[in-house]
Amino acid sequence: MNRTAFCSAMLCCMLIATTVCLAQKKSPTHPQTKLSGIIQDNFADGAKQYKVLKATLPPDRFPKTYFPQTGKSETSNSGWWCSGFYPGTLLYLYEQTGDTALYNEAVRTLGILQKEQFNTGTHDLGFMMYCSFGNANRIKPSPEYKEILLNSAKSLSTRFNPTVGCIKSWDSKNPSDFLVIIDNMMNLELLFEETKATGDSSFYKIAVTHANTTMKNHFRPDYSSYHVLNYDVNTGGVKEKKTAQGFANESAWARGQAWGLYGYTVCYRETKDVRYLQQAKRIAEFILKNPNLPADKIPYWDFNAPDIPNALRDASAAAIMASALIELSQYTKGKEAKGYMQIAETIIRNLSTPTYKAAEGTNGGFILQHGVGHKPANSEVDVPLTYGDYYFIEACKRYKDLVK
Repeated sequence: MNRTAFCSAMLCCMLIATTVCLAQKKSPTHPQTKLSGIIQDNFADGAKQYKVLKATLPPDRFPKTYFPQTGKSETSNSGWWCSGFYPGTLLYLYEQTGDTALYNEAVRTLGILQKEQFNTGTHDLGFMMYCSFGNANRIKPSPEYKEILLNSAKSLSTRFNPTVGCIKSWDSKNPSDFLVIIDNMMNLELLFEETKATGDSSFYKIAVTHANTTMKNHFRPDYSSYHVLNYDVNTGGVKEKKTAQGFANESAWARGQAWGLYGYTVCYRETKDVRYLQQAKRIAEFILKNPNLPADKIPYWDFNAPDIPNALRDASAAAIMASALIELSQYTKGKEAKGYMQIAETIIRNLSTPTYKAAEGTNGGFILQHGVGHKPANSEVDVPLTYGDYYFIEACKRYKDLVK
């Protein structure tokens, strides 16, 4: 080969290599950078909002919600199921901004929250302790945090019943009742993490047993989920299937669908059991192909709400969906992965607009507006919710981490 031919061949190789690299950068599993500026603004704006929230928070209390109609805030004690989201969001924001005031406030509230490690009266210790102490230990590991997380997993495990094969969610006056809600899938991550941290496989076994029982009984043929199942504690049989926080027992409450999507995505991550991946994908299909999912992908509070298209939207459900879809996209390929990521991008983009993201100094310091807690009980309706903020910032963080 002469010099000219050799140079031409090398140039062709370089062009091919460049084309391959560019194609890889546009892979559906690696999102485009077009949202990066918006996401950075979300972190900065979130930090400002949470300083507003911090300034109005009474000592020994945790944010719960804010009522824009009256300008009044509502707080909770450390035993409320949402108590871990405030420190968790502060920690996420600290990671992204480096603002030590946010970190110090998170640590202050962790001191109030730590006694809940021994709370055996709730199934929500994953929400309460893993979203808070789990993030704290991830950022700055400490023996104290590890001990708190271990005790929290032990406390959660006391609510497991081997006959039913689930962790009890709500207590009942009827001693034969054993109530389990789809939300409980979110508390399994704490158990998975503690098996990894300690080598104690009992936590893992409880988590997968709960996930398997829920997968068997909680879902309809179209992979929508009931909210509440009532098992017979003596036989493990299903007595009732209900949807307490949705429109009707047979309706698809939006946040419940999001909990299931997120929960089974976590189960696949922790076990690599393909059944959980298939379950997550089928739940995603129900949500994303639902004719009642709006074009902006911010769901109505219930997919079967009677007043669609005038029904309230639930920004909290959208935030949970976005965070779960970003992770799910990493376990899938091709058009499927690209589709999940595109929906997540759409959700983040729309939640970042003034329609859903509050202006600085408003909304009681919360980041997102228009969450729906428990509409049938007229509780926390069309208001900000701490878990909406948490999963919104988590979704932004997950997106940013993939762009790197």
